[in-house]
Amino acid sequence: MRSEELTVCHNLQAGRFEVEAEGRLAVLEYRLQGKKMIITHTGVPPALEGRGIGSRLARAALEQARVQGLKVTALCPFVAAYVQKHPEYQDLLAG
Repeated sequence: MRSEELTVCHNLQAGRFEVEAEGRLAVLEYRLQGKKMIITHTGVPPALEGRGIGSRLARAALEQARVQGLKVTALCPFVAAYVQKHPEYQDLLAG
């Protein structure tokens, strides 16, 4: 299954964005602190790697932060690198 066909779900109770594929779960975890989204971890099972799922999760989280008017702190190295490669999200970074 291609990543464009996968749905990213926002699990508010767990504080994460999720993609389920082939019986496996990929996640991007965050916590809210005031008007800031702190992204702590992105995990994609090895069997799902290389399909752009991590990027889909990062994009979903960053778009959600934008809609909610939140600043972002990317403690997760994957998301920090994603923002560096996608300047359209750099305005979301907390100073």
